[in-house]
Amino acid sequence: MTSTPQAEGMVSDHPVVVYEPDEDGARRVRIDGRISGRAYSVRDVAAFMQEAGLQDYDEMDVVRSALIEWRGGGPDVWAH
Repeated sequence: MTSTPQAEGMVSDHPVVVYEPDEDGARRVRIDGRISGRAYSVRDVAAFMQEAGLQDYDEMDVVRSALIEWRGGGPDVWAH
């Protein structure tokens, strides 16, 4: 788990945006202004964050992270 509220190298207070679920239940994930892909679960969001350089991030970090702005529902919303 990351101990600082802002990860090194991230440019804004909410550098990660998880958009509302689409018709397939997937949520687009944007990290530092770039779309990383579509997530179907918190585990997928954690994987995108790991790819972005936060290797120690896991599902609990994603749920608690101040780096993430959840749009259209929080980490427990995956249906349209």
